[in-house]
Amino acid sequence: MSFLAIDIGNTRLKWAVYTSPQPGAVLLAQGAVFLENIEQLADNDWRHLSEPHSVLGCNVAGDAVRRRVEEQLELWDVNPSWVVSSAHAGGVTNGYDHPGRLGVDRFVALIGAHSHVLARGLPRAALVVMIGTAVTVDALDANGIFLGGLILPGHGIMLRALEAGTAGLRVPTGDVREFPTNTSDALTSGGTYAITGAIERMHRHLQRRTGSEPLTLMTGGAGWKVSPTLEVGHELLDSLIFDGMLALQSHRLAL
Repeated sequence: MSFLAIDIGNTRLKWAVYTSPQPGAVLLAQGAVFLENIEQLADNDWRHLSEPHSVLGCNVAGDAVRRRVEEQLELWDVNPSWVVSSAHAGGVTNGYDHPGRLGVDRFVALIGAHSHVLARGLPRAALVVMIGTAVTVDALDANGIFLGGLILPGHGIMLRALEAGTAGLRVPTGDVREFPTNTSDALTSGGTYAITGAIERMHRHLQRRTGSEPLTLMTGGAGWKVSPTLEVGHELLDSLIFDGMLALQSHRLAL
């Protein structure tokens, strides 16, 4: 019952093969390619993999990219399914004003976070942070209800916006400092503190709302850059999207 999970982001496609579609399944293989290299998957990354029994994908890059991935999946006789945000799935209730408009990556990450909470035995609120091209900070109560969340630009977008809007502001990336004394450090510190400040503010909101310390889970390709300066307890997980797809596929098969 091997299971292939595919996470298509704005920059890269990540994939992972598990022994079965359920939380805690053993990881057999994984990889990542930039979107411009998708056409190489069938001949390279996936060439020596055994045919998976099922495939589930999460895609935020649009229909054209999805079709390119589906062409590569013709290597096997398997029909992929693609996650669509809905009012309820995988134990999570979607509290967005229009549930279908919640970014599918955010929805799947919330399902993954709820799965982590359930695995630890005690109901608990969770703060779900994804650090990538954009940054999202989403609140989930102990009953798996999505309360709402923030979207803000990632560090790269912030820097490009400043470069575009400020004459001559093109400097190397600096370090995070409490009191920056050069422009490189000022830019890096400003972007990092903008992101961590938003996370810490939402953490306070969720703690006041639920009356207890939330479990804070961080994921995304740039999470390691933000984690050292975040002043709330948190866990950095590479696989939160995949954890969500494992939980979601397990729920689907149980219906």
